[in-house]
Formats: sequence, structure tokens, C-alpha cells
Amino acid sequence: MKISYKWLKEYVKTDLRPSETETILSSIGLEVEAMAEVEQLPGSLEGVVVGKVVECSKHPDADKLSLTKVDTGGEELLQIVCGAPNVAEGQKVLVATVGTTLTFSTGEQLKIKRQKIRGVESAGMICAEDELGIGTSHEGIMVLPAETQVGTTAKDFLNLESDTLFEIGLTPNRVDAASHIGVARDLAAYLRLNGNKTRLAVPSVDGFSALKRS
Repeated sequence: MKISYKWLKEYVKTDLRPSETETILSSIGLEVEAMAEVEQLPGSLEGVVVGKVVECSKHPDADKLSLTKVDTGGEELLQIVCGAPNVAEGQKVLVATVGTTLTFSTGEQLKIKRQKIRGVESAGMICAEDELGIGTSHEGIMVLPAETQVGTTAKDFLNLESDTLFEIGLTPNRVDAASHIGVARDLAAYLRLNGNKTRLAVPSVDGFSALKRS
């Protein structure tokens, strides 16, 4: 049975780290056979940041390419060759910096390298939705709201969060714990017995129409 650490914390208000939670669960008869961190997107878009296109001109040797200078909050502007038809000066965009590995929506991966494109050096990539793995659009780059702060990580901008999953080897006599609320109940009981005043927070179901009485 797989149990989400984040989901558990919705029921039990605690500052326990995943490793501490694993130890407690195993000690109370809910043996954790495996623990794994999961991400909303592969790599959580590490290395992708918000940038501002401060210059945009035609590539000297390619009609369909643009030569941009992008401010990502560093000491120097990044020169990036971009093939998107909608790139323009003043835009806030998401930039994959050199060294970043992107996982496209198709599953294909690309490591961003400093390279020459039609004879002009390019140090990064201004990204479209599908290149970030967050959508299927490849009609152009993502253009962000004008107020977006330069240098903000893509992870923060997109509110990407990671989670930890516990694989619990549930025994036949513990069907009472065969759910998140069951595991949370046992965890809360253990914490209270050991001096923690936390309580089990059970979400309200009053809003479910099937439970409303006429």
C-alpha cells in the first residue's frame, strides 16, 4: 500500500521529516518496506529560471531565427538564439540555462549546451510548454505575466512540489489502517502518547451532495 507523506500531513499537523515518519510507522506495526521521493515533473525543472528578453533582433544568417539577449538575474546577459515566431523584446520567459536537462512532453530528453547555431553562439534555450513537459503547445515560447520576477526558478513560478511515498507492507489483521486516514490515526496516537499535542484533522465532508439531507 502506498501512502503519501504530504497527504498524511494534511491529517496530522507535524514537523516530522519523511525519514522520521518512516521510523515511527515501522515501530507501530506499519512496516515501511520502501520510501521514494516523487516529483511533479522530472528534475523539477532544475536550472530553468525566469528571464527578460532585453534585446531581440534577426539572426544575421537565418531568416526564421532571432538573436536575443536575456536577463536571468545573473551578472551578464545571456545570448540565446531562438526559433520561436513569437519571441519579442520586453517579454518575461522561462529560460533553460546551460547544463539543464529538459524532459519534453514526448518523454524525449535534451541537455542544454553552449553551442553555435548558424555561426552564432547560444547559451541557453527560451522554452515552449512542451519543452518543459507542462503542456503540448509548440506554437511558440511561453510568455509570462509582465510582473513576474526575473531570476525566479521555474519550480517556484509553477508551484512544483515534491512528495515522499511510503510503501507499507500491511498485514491482514490491519485492515483498519488500509487508507491514509487509518495510517494518520495511528501516527497521531503515537505522537500524543509521546508528548506531542497534535490531533487528527479529519476533512469535512459536509459539502458532498450525497450526504445532504432533504
